[in-house]
Amino acid sequence: MIRTILKSKLHKARVNGLCLDYEGSITIDSKIMAQADLLPYEQVEILNLNNGTRFNTYVIEGKAGEKDICLNGPAARLAKLRDIIIILSYCQLTDDEMDNFQPKLVYLNKDNDIEQIRHFIDTMPS
Repeated sequence: MIRTILKSKLHKARVNGLCLDYEGSITIDSKIMAQADLLPYEQVEILNLNNGTRFNTYVIEGKAGEKDICLNGPAARLAKLRDIIIILSYCQLTDDEMDNFQPKLVYLNKDNDIEQIRHFIDTMPS
């Protein structure tokens, strides 16, 4: 059996850019992308904590160190500047592959600096 599993999560990213005049996507700082194991054009799900909106788009690589979290195209209408969002990516695994797999959780502060990186197993209650 193949299951769709959480691969990585950027927790509490702040939207610091909106660019309506673009085809679509979310621009993410390349350093943040690397820490969350995200690739350019990878599909992500966006959850807006401010208004409850959930939508899918794809990642565009931003400049390293700029801390960009910019919604582009139609997605720019689904948030306001400074909204707090969660960015999720998924992968498909067989049951055997799941035995050694751990999602990566990247926690950002209000300035989109990485505060902490954990694996899902680290967050499970004992």
